Amino acid sequence: MKKPNGIARRAAGLLSGAALTATALIGTSGPAQAYGTNPVPDHFTYDTDTCPCSGGNLTDPFDGTYFEYDAGGRAQKVELYSGDWFIGKVEFHPSSEKLWIYDTRNDGDTFYVKATYRHNGTTHDLGTFSAPGTSAVMDYTVKDFDLPEGSGVIFWLYDESGERDYFGSGSGIA
Repeated sequence: MKKPNGIARRAAGLLSGAALTATALIGTSGPAQAYGTNPVPDHFTYDTDTCPCSGGNLTDPFDGTYFEYDAGGRAQKVELYSGDWFIGKVEFHPSSEKLWIYDTRNDGDTFYVKATYRHNGTTHDLGTFSAPGTSAVMDYTVKDFDLPEGSGVIFWLYDESGERDYFGSGSGIA
């Protein structure tokens, strides 16, 4: 068996080193991404004329959603998944006119919710919100609105701040 010469050994070493460097650079080339793709929303809508409502598809791993009776109201729960991970949820509760935003995956990433309502033909901006990013297993924020009865509430979901990277929406009736 013939021994490799010095040039062949050095070339093989350089190629191995270049491959390791390229692998390291590819793995650290950009900011950390918590999700390879956008979260996938799953919607559950309830006519609150028939509530109180709980259990069934309102049950989740973090807390049970409960919608109270509200004549003419429509509640919505939007669960968010990244693969098999339950990463958050957004709930609109018409009886109290509250928007609940939960981030249930402590991964250094969050999502953003822009909320509006429409009344008498005019759309009103309620703001853009997210759960606080703490080290807790579950973070949440609750926005309490004073909306006219019968107003249509629409919320848009974004994976990045500044209303970028839209991935879904939800709606309800106050």
